[in-house]
Amino acid sequence: MAAQSSTSAEAALGVLTRNWGWLLIMGILFVILGLIGLGRVFVLTVAGTLFFGILMIIGGLAQFLEAFKLGGWKGTVFHVVMAILYVAGGIFVIVDPTAAKLMLTWVLGVVFLSVGIIRVIMALQMRPMGSWLMPFLGGIISMVLGGIILAQWPFSGLYFIGLFIAIELIVNGWSYIFIALAARKANKRLAA
Repeated sequence: MAAQSSTSAEAALGVLTRNWGWLLIMGILFVILGLIGLGRVFVLTVAGTLFFGILMIIGGLAQFLEAFKLGGWKGTVFHVVMAILYVAGGIFVIVDPTAAKLMLTWVLGVVFLSVGIIRVIMALQMRPMGSWLMPFLGGIISMVLGGIILAQWPFSGLYFIGLFIAIELIVNGWSYIFIALAARKANKRLAA
């Protein structure tokens, strides 16, 4: 049974068993960038907001091209209107990133709070079937996070997005590190 599980782990890791070093380096780099980001959450929030604005403009331009590519389709007007809204929203974000990050943070706070409430209600409905505790705890965590964001708003708008990005970089980096170490271990088993 142990031989079968090691073989399936090696199969799942595939090429990573030979190239685990690059993944390890990338994981370490992500952790370092995330730690730097924790010290510069305001700058990271502005950068993240500007990046979001650029993506909105690119999405709007793609929508606009798609509208004219479709030609005589009745939905062309709707595609053009959506494209204009995307581009206008992206320009707003780039021109006034402070207002945009405050608005985005408020929306995220409302979303986290709402999703948390829904998760708690769903978990309580699932209680008779079992397996309700993790969704319940997830809902509580989402509610607390949303409550903290909204209770500290507008101040939370200055740092929350950057904090979120920094934490994501760190978590992603540690994930890569652990995958790389598992691939290294599988590579050693293959070599033996």
